[in-house]
Amino acid sequence: MTATMIVEPFALVLSLLQQMCVYLVIAYLLSRTPLFLPLTHVTVRWPHKLACYLIFSIFCIMGTYFGLHIDDSIANTRAIGAVLGGIFGGPSVGLAVGLTGGLHRYSLGGMSAVACALSTMAEGLIGGLVHRHMVRHGRMEALFDPLRVGAVTLFAELVQMLIILAVAKPFAAAMHLVEVVAAPMIVANTLGAALFMRILLERRVLDEKQSSAFSAKALKIAARCDGVLRGGFNSANSTRVARIIYEETGVGAVAITDREKLLAFIGIGADHHRPGTPISSPQTHQAIAGNQVIYADGNEVGYRCSISPHCRLGAALVIPLVGQDGAVIGTIKLYEPKTKIFSTINRTLGEGVARLLSNQILAGHYEQQKVLLAQSEIKLLHAQVNPHFLFNALNTISAVIRNDPERARQLVQNLSTFFRKNLKRPSETATLADELEHVGAYLQIELARFTGSLSVAIDVPDELRHARLPAFSLQPLVENAIKHGTAQLLGDGHVRIEARRLGGELLLSVEDNAGLYEAKPGGDGLGMTIVDRRVRNRYGDSYGVTVACEPDASTRVTLRLPLEEAVPA
Repeated sequence: MTATMIVEPFALVLSLLQQMCVYLVIAYLLSRTPLFLPLTHVTVRWPHKLACYLIFSIFCIMGTYFGLHIDDSIANTRAIGAVLGGIFGGPSVGLAVGLTGGLHRYSLGGMSAVACALSTMAEGLIGGLVHRHMVRHGRMEALFDPLRVGAVTLFAELVQMLIILAVAKPFAAAMHLVEVVAAPMIVANTLGAALFMRILLERRVLDEKQSSAFSAKALKIAARCDGVLRGGFNSANSTRVARIIYEETGVGAVAITDREKLLAFIGIGADHHRPGTPISSPQTHQAIAGNQVIYADGNEVGYRCSISPHCRLGAALVIPLVGQDGAVIGTIKLYEPKTKIFSTINRTLGEGVARLLSNQILAGHYEQQKVLLAQSEIKLLHAQVNPHFLFNALNTISAVIRNDPERARQLVQNLSTFFRKNLKRPSETATLADELEHVGAYLQIELARFTGSLSVAIDVPDELRHARLPAFSLQPLVENAIKHGTAQLLGDGHVRIEARRLGGELLLSVEDNAGLYEAKPGGDGLGMTIVDRRVRNRYGDSYGVTVACEPDASTRVTLRLPLEEAVPA
């Protein structure tokens, strides 16, 4: 009898450990699926709590099915699911898992059915209380400690044995059952829970390593590619980007295409995949036509080079590059040779890089549109100024030429200077000295036109004359002050142009003594509105044009700009 009692528990331990191994193999396989993702972190959100409940309820029931029948009771590993359900999901999830596993055990009947049902709920609740304690004390990471999980499970199993002794009848049979199953179940469940947690930890570490590797590569590629395609989606820029991606990902080859031809190719097969040639790959045509990622792994989906039968490339990932309004503007293609398969990280990285490049191309397109818009606005200003100003200037010169030919000759020279500055700016920016020369030519004609009734004062320190600003910014403000201000007065008109430094900013002001400014819902006049919009688009909303008016006394227009000084020639 003594020998039997020694051998029987030992054999039972081995049997439960064998069952536990099957249980853990299933857990290991499932840990490689998205099903286990909610379990790689402590569960706090209800959708994750629901997933936690379902997963561990299944394992709780599996622990009963894998158990060994002893008379009308079952030696089992059910505690693993109940305790871990509580550890991850908290008291509510632990109790729900324990209730599900307990009801299932109760449905199988037997002397210990009620006791096992109650003890399973208790085990889930114990795990949940440990969860709550750790969360409240900010020690959530400690819940992933396999030794701690094993200790909690050991305690829960001791509680189960006490419940069996207290509830199962007759007591003698309950005592005999505990003597037989206590040690095997405590060993199997404690070890099983600890190993289950180790499996989850390995999954999390693997995910973190992959995420870290992906992030590091993505950041490095983003840093090296920053701004390249903003200069244009062409062969030269695409080749630079393709080389960077090739060097950072380690794939067999990288190609970039537009919708019609190959723009760049780096890596294996560069001898016959030549930039400038039309796209011949059916996978690329399919990706462009359907705006979809095409993956030909060379195994499930066959891949063969469409150019050379001797090409060593055996797998291709084709990812569309998306431009404005979601339209496909090209593709990026990653290749691997026939001797190598794609890694998951390279597939994911390729799709991330495609989004990065698409955004760069869009940003470049947007910047080009801003340049075109700025040029159009300048031309619009020219179109606004030239007709009426030219008409007034010619009338003024015609009137002056009779009495003062020399003065008329000077005015013609001023008119020439005005139109030269107006139409032939070498760049989009100019120095304040250039702007003042432009304004000076304009003012000489207006002073001749309003002889004796217009005076102009200019107060610009020499050290600010090298400051840079968008070309054609000052003259529209001066013209606005005369045309809509002093020209409407019966008495003398006075205009003051001033520049001053305020910290790191340049303040240009044009003030007239008319005080006739009226804010309009549609804007403050075409010239002033365009100047304001150009400055804000270039430097941000902290800068631009502001107007202060004292009715019938003065109007002061201030242009605020960042102070950018040019080196004197």
